[in-house]
Amino acid sequence: MPLNEIVFLGTGGGRFSVGRQLRASGGIILRISGIQFHLDPGPGALVRAREYNINPRETSVLLASNSMLDHCNDINIMIEAMTHSGLDKSGILLASRSVVYGNDNRRPYLTKDHRNQIEKYLALDAGHKVRFNSNINITALKTKHTDPHGIGFKFSNGRFTLGYSSDTEYSPEVVEDLKGCNILILNNLSPFGYKDKNNLSSEDSVKIIKEINPKLVIITHFGQKMIEKDPIYQARQIQIQSKVQTIAARDGMSIDPITHVATHNRKTMNF
Repeated sequence: MPLNEIVFLGTGGGRFSVGRQLRASGGIILRISGIQFHLDPGPGALVRAREYNINPRETSVLLASNSMLDHCNDINIMIEAMTHSGLDKSGILLASRSVVYGNDNRRPYLTKDHRNQIEKYLALDAGHKVRFNSNINITALKTKHTDPHGIGFKFSNGRFTLGYSSDTEYSPEVVEDLKGCNILILNNLSPFGYKDKNNLSSEDSVKIIKEINPKLVIITHFGQKMIEKDPIYQARQIQIQSKVQTIAARDGMSIDPITHVATHNRKTMNF
C-alpha cells in the first residue's frame, strides 16, 4: 500500500449527476504517511471501494464535510465495514456538526448505534484542529454553502499540505483558509459560463488558484452541466488561465501527492 496516495471513488456532484450516477459518488481515499482516510462517502461508497481495490478495514479516519447526501449518505455502512459491525470497535469519524447532530432542516446522519461502533467521533466547526499519529495535522476550513455547518479540510504531514474545498461558493474567507496548500482539491460543480450560487464554477477555481498558487490542483465533484462540457477541457482552460498544473479527476484515478503522477484505472478483477 502506498504511503501517500489520493484515490477517487467518485467524481460526481449535485443532485442530477449523482441521482443519475453520471459519475460515481463514493468519495475520496487519502493515504497520508501510511494512514488511510475516507473523505465524504456518498452513495455507493462501499461498492466503489470494492471496485477500486480499497479495503475499508484499513480506514482509520472517516470524514464527512456536510450533510448533503452526496457527502455523507454512506457513513454508517462504511463504519460497519471498518469495524465488522462494531465487533472490532475502531476508527474515528471527523464530521461537520450537521452530520453528527443534524440541523433545522436535516436529521443527524450518524446513527446512535454507529456512534458506538467506532472509538471516537468529533463534530468539527471551522478552525478546529486535530492532530493524528503525531505528524498529521487536520484543520476544518470555512465554507459558504446551504449547509451552514459545512466545512472543508486541510491535511498536512510535513511533506505536503492538501486542501479540500468541499461544497462552497467563492469567498475571501474560503480563500484565506486554503492558503498554504501546495495541493488543492476543488469541488468544481459548474463549467465556465455557468454559475451555481452555492458552489464553485471553473471561473471561481481560477480565482482561487491565482490567490493560493499551489503546485497542483485537482478538480472533482462535477455536476451534469460540467460533465456535458467535458471536465478535461475545463481543467485545461483552468490551467491555461491560472498557470498551475490542473487535473480533472476521473472515477478510479489515483494520484501520488509527492510526484503528482496520475494513474487512470485502479480497477481490480479480484471479486
